[in-house]
Amino acid sequence: MKLSTRFSPVALGKSYRLDFVANTTLTTDNKAIKTTVIIKQAMAITGMFFVGFVILHAYGNLKVFSGATVYNDYALHLRTFLMPILPYEGLLWILRVLLVVFALVHIISAIALWHRAGLARGSRYMVKKSLATAYAGRTVRWGGIILLLFLIFHISHFTLKLAKVGDAAAYASHQVFLDPAGHVVDAAGPGIISAMEGNPYAMMFTTFSNWWMVLIYAIAVGALCLHIAHGVWSALQTIGWLRRNTQYTVQIISGLVGLLVFAMFLAPPVAILAGMPMLA
Repeated sequence: MKLSTRFSPVALGKSYRLDFVANTTLTTDNKAIKTTVIIKQAMAITGMFFVGFVILHAYGNLKVFSGATVYNDYALHLRTFLMPILPYEGLLWILRVLLVVFALVHIISAIALWHRAGLARGSRYMVKKSLATAYAGRTVRWGGIILLLFLIFHISHFTLKLAKVGDAAAYASHQVFLDPAGHVVDAAGPGIISAMEGNPYAMMFTTFSNWWMVLIYAIAVGALCLHIAHGVWSALQTIGWLRRNTQYTVQIISGLVGLLVFAMFLAPPVAILAGMPMLA
C-alpha cells in the first residue's frame, strides 16, 4: 500500500497568512518592548542625575548650622566656582540647563510610559513589589505634579525673590567686588567685576520661622522622597540589579535613600522653627 501526502493550496495559503501575521505581531511586540526599555533607561539616567543633585543640594543646606558666614560663603562659591575658567555663575547656568533638559526628558518619558501602560493588556516587564514600593509607585505621578508646583514656587522665592515670605529686608541684595579668580575684594579696579549678592542665611531663617511654610516644605519634600524611593527602585530594576535574590536589598536601599534625603532637607527648617539661634 502506497502512502501519499497532498497539500492543499488553500491550506498552504492560510498557513502562510497565519505565519506572516504571527511574525509581524512578534516583530511589533519586540519593537514595543525595546522602545519601552529605552524609555525606562532614559528615565533611570535622568532620575539618578536628579537624585545626585538633590543630595548635594540638601548637603549644602546643612551648612546653615555653621552660621551666616559659612552658609553665605558657600552660596557665593557656587557662583564663583572655577572662575576664570567659567564666568560668574557659570556652574549654576550649566546646572540649570542640564536640569531643564533632563526634566523634559524625564517628564516626556513618564507620560509615554503612562500612556503605554494604559494601552497594555499585560505586563512582561514586572516583578513583585512590596506594599511600600507599590504605594510609592501609585502616588509617584501625583507626587511629580506636587514637585513641579513647589519647584515653581521655590524658584520664584529663593532664586528670583518674587515670592517673599517673612521679613522683606532679608531679601535685600548688596554689591560685592570680585577679582578674576572669584575672590571678594574691597573695591573696584582693573579686572574687578561687580556682582549683586543676597543673604541666603537670612532668607532661610525668615522663611522657616513660619510654621505653615515648614509644613508646605515638609509636604513637598515628602513627595520628593516617595518619588526618589520609587525612582531608585525602578532605576535599579531597569539596569538589571533587581532579581529575586536582590529584591529585598534593593527595597531597603531605595527606602533609605528617600529617608536620607527627607532628613537632610527637613533638618534646617525644623531646627529654625524650634528656635535655633542665628549665628554669625
